[in-house]
Amino acid sequence: MNHSEPGRAPRVGVVVIGYNDAVHVTTAVRSALAQGPAVREVVAVDDCSTDHSVEALTRLAATEPRVTVVRRRVNSGGCGSPRNTGLDRVTSPYVMFLDSDDVLPPGAVDALLTAATGACAEVASGLCVRRELPGRREVPWQAPLYASHAVFERPAQRPRLVHDTLCVNKLYRTDFLREHGIRFPEGRFHYEDFVFTARVLAARPRIALVPDRVYIWHVRRSADRLSISLDRADIANWRARTEASRLAYDILLGAGQKELARAARAKFLDHEVRIYARELGLHDAHYQRAWWAHTRAYLAEYDASDWAHNPTAPGRLIGRVVLASPEPRDLPRLRDLAARPARLLPPYAHACDGTPLWSADLPEPTLDALLTRPVRLLPLAVDAELHPRARSALLRLRLHELYGRVAQAGPEALEVEWRCRETGRAAGPRTRVALTSSPSPDGVWSARTTVHWAAFSGVPGPYGPSSASRTWDLRLRVRFQGGAYREVTAHALTSAGPLRRRAVVGAGHAVVLVQPYVTHSGALALRVAPGSRGVMSVVRSRLRRLLHWHTHT
Repeated sequence: MNHSEPGRAPRVGVVVIGYNDAVHVTTAVRSALAQGPAVREVVAVDDCSTDHSVEALTRLAATEPRVTVVRRRVNSGGCGSPRNTGLDRVTSPYVMFLDSDDVLPPGAVDALLTAATGACAEVASGLCVRRELPGRREVPWQAPLYASHAVFERPAQRPRLVHDTLCVNKLYRTDFLREHGIRFPEGRFHYEDFVFTARVLAARPRIALVPDRVYIWHVRRSADRLSISLDRADIANWRARTEASRLAYDILLGAGQKELARAARAKFLDHEVRIYARELGLHDAHYQRAWWAHTRAYLAEYDASDWAHNPTAPGRLIGRVVLASPEPRDLPRLRDLAARPARLLPPYAHACDGTPLWSADLPEPTLDALLTRPVRLLPLAVDAELHPRARSALLRLRLHELYGRVAQAGPEALEVEWRCRETGRAAGPRTRVALTSSPSPDGVWSARTTVHWAAFSGVPGPYGPSSASRTWDLRLRVRFQGGAYREVTAHALTSAGPLRRRAVVGAGHAVVLVQPYVTHSGALALRVAPGSRGVMSVVRSRLRRLLHWHTHT
């Protein structure tokens, strides 16, 4: 095969899969066609839809010769079977996968094909961006992997590759997949990407990475039918995710990829466990016990080497607590530890010899590794208490001691910033407030500052008018002597009373609707709706959430 052909030569087949998604599937197909002449064919696989998906695709194919429509006779219940069907029909040297409710951004195929052919790589991978709808906030997926162009002769040179389990932000050489028999799990198998990606890595491909945006993953949390990764209300979802992670580990280990297999287990702790631990307190006691028992059984398969590296990393620490206790416990504390960045809340217990412990009644796991961890990585806990008034609010902040490490580093100040979740913009410059130490023996440093509601009014953003409802996250930076600092979020306290929505005065004496609230990870945040238009958007959003909750409970 001649890898020196221009990147735009017609060499790529895009497999688009969908089920009952007539509203979006043609948009996905058109985004693949819009990539230009590099795309030779688009194979649209319908998984036996009962809506008008096939009719919409057939009409499109009648005007576009590059589109082939394949309708499966029986619904598979998953994403793996339709992707395999599409892979069997592809005739192009390279193949990509696209879901019906997502899109390829302009230039994605060219960027990946140029990288693959230029490096003679079997796989080329780029940046996927999660776009929250309808707000259009964008969050890059596994951004550290895609900071710059890179080529790896084998995956073991970059173990973090196991963290990017998506199959859709990658271009594969078709004959590489076929020669190694690499396919997706068939049927109703959730998290099929985990297994497919493990099979790809186990085959030791040469991999090229590009910093370009190559995939837009649309996240519709208010949709009637949530995606598999978002629909975590039932314990079956966790069992499916665990089983996929176990199978991925077995595939890598069976292929002799011990380093990648160990990295996959570490990824399960750092990613999967932290996601579900953040939400554990939202479920009933039956779910919590089932989750705890299932997680304990899975983590019991880990060996000493899986726990040895970085034992106080948040995911590993959560896993060690789960193993140490037969019943669910300390869920609020685990929720904060699972946050990003992690927060380890009091109590801070010690053994008789001074060894830091998880708690007095749970001596294992020990936390002695915290004594040598760099201060910029410590799971520092800052409490935040908001006292709203008509035109402003008083924000009280308390930084807790952590086994003497905070005092040792010499805390000087907190830098306070409110950042808009939808736009990424800040409500003004950071505010620096001095920390004062408390005479109490538990070691607490305090600070206070004023939050002016006018700062949240009329802040422009790229995705909508300034009067739109926004969510603002409190971001803090703890400053220490010598220039060291630690980025943290604040644990929300409600001792000042319930966090109720209230009307306040914003910029230009305009009415602003403000609601402080506690996020799933226990942090303090604000919902701010400037003006009547913003107030109505909050009301409509609230009604949608209520309707969605009633539909799925």
